[in-house]
Amino acid sequence: MAHDQPTFRSFVTAFTDFLTVAIHTILYERNIYPQTSFLSARKYNFAVRQNRHPKVCEWINDAASAVEAELLKGAVERVAVVMYSKQNKPLERFVFDLARFPAVPATELDVPLERVDANGSKLPILPSVDMEEQFRATMSRLTNCSTALQPLPSGCTFTVAIELRRNGEAPTGHPQPWVSAQQQSNKALAQKAQKQTTPIRSVTAGEMEFETWIEDLQEEPSQSFTSEGSE
Repeated sequence: MAHDQPTFRSFVTAFTDFLTVAIHTILYERNIYPQTSFLSARKYNFAVRQNRHPKVCEWINDAASAVEAELLKGAVERVAVVMYSKQNKPLERFVFDLARFPAVPATELDVPLERVDANGSKLPILPSVDMEEQFRATMSRLTNCSTALQPLPSGCTFTVAIELRRNGEAPTGHPQPWVSAQQQSNKALAQKAQKQTTPIRSVTAGEMEFETWIEDLQEEPSQSFTSEGSE
């Protein structure tokens, strides 16, 4: 980040940039598109893959922008990249748990962030180079995620979903970037704890704290809203 004193908006932008790269990586690792359709690139001083189809790139960028808008409102608890079978059955969720992101009023999105310890003393904000190091470590784990997962069947699709915080308002408006997803039954919620979960990494970078894991789904996913136009 360019600012010596980052703002909440710059933190959110840094995360959504990371999310964009992570989505491309997940699609490559899970063979959602032919691997020949991906280019080699570098991000966070790490080798990554980027799909080269303009429509795929446009969809991912639009989805990340829609997530960013909801994060700035403080409405998001989790973001998930969900893999579906041909029969529209959810098979996997790559989850980014953002519940520990701070809640910042709209009037203070561009105010420099400050860290305060238990004694009220001000602490320095984590330098961007340290944040990028943690992003790089997370990307390294995502790059090898397929070694811990079963191959997906052919013809799978994906979408990006958000789970709202308890006091989060549903993202409505025109044009409508999100559509409401069907809620799980109580039985499905009870089964959720029994599915296989593969941890990826916890990131602690100043005010930015989140965890990433993969869920091997046996039932409908629990997201509240999904982004339209998934490939």
